[in-house]
Amino acid sequence: MAAVKASKRTRHPLAAIAGAVALTATSVGVWAATASTAQAATLPAPDHVVVVVMENHAYGQVIGSSSAPYINNTLKAGGADLTQSHGLTHPSEPNYYMLFSGSNQGRTDDSCVSVGSLSKPNLASELIAAGQTWASYNESLPSQGSTTCSSGDYAQKHNPWFGFSNVPTSTAKTFAQFPADYTTLPKVSFVVPNMCNDMHDCSVSKGDTWLKNNLGAYATWARTHNSILAVTFDEDNRLSGNRIPTLFYGEHVTPGSSSSTTYNHYNVLRTLEDLAGLSTHAGNAASASDIDGIWN
Repeated sequence: MAAVKASKRTRHPLAAIAGAVALTATSVGVWAATASTAQAATLPAPDHVVVVVMENHAYGQVIGSSSAPYINNTLKAGGADLTQSHGLTHPSEPNYYMLFSGSNQGRTDDSCVSVGSLSKPNLASELIAAGQTWASYNESLPSQGSTTCSSGDYAQKHNPWFGFSNVPTSTAKTFAQFPADYTTLPKVSFVVPNMCNDMHDCSVSKGDTWLKNNLGAYATWARTHNSILAVTFDEDNRLSGNRIPTLFYGEHVTPGSSSSTTYNHYNVLRTLEDLAGLSTHAGNAASASDIDGIWN
């Protein structure tokens, strides 16, 4: 039975924070946070948010491409397109840490992190502390909670949760454990395809088909069950100023909407925190604005 549609949650403005958030450039194309002051936004209160992170493609390589019919004709056409969404740095791994914890946590390359070596706040630890549920679903992870550095098409560099002692390794599941009964999904979850299906090693078409086949049913369900699907990328192809595709889809997302506001991973993290009703914000998400102008 469909969940009762939730009313929107109104956030109150935070006190002004002087100055822009400074970021240390670790490669060409680092982008500063889009706002020096966290801005209030009226956000929905979804039961479930699923975030999918794809890899290494610029906005123009995906949006408008005939190789991505599901992304364009379903997720973009029926959801919201952030036309000025950006990664923050290169290579991949620090972007994942920024998206998950509001900081690169000292990560500047793609090397494997010592498991549980970090203790800073992050999206999962905030959810757990608030009594909410969290999980990641990691394609080609050898087994639930496996801390291996790499295995076949699996790479730990795309899984920042393993770096934190305040995130139980048991919450890192295989993608085969993604539930068929979507009502049992956590409040917030991340889905990380393997290095072929995330478009890193394989084509845009391959990744687009994977999204349709593996998350298309959830996306359809989300539209009538107070839930949201977000699809974003870690970074671009190093040729477009780190401009990446970011799409939101589901109930409360205005179909066919777009925003030309400049956003980055910190804005996405802040929005995920506020969609979950959290009162805390990790790292640079504290001074980032919520994504706005796409909700109904």
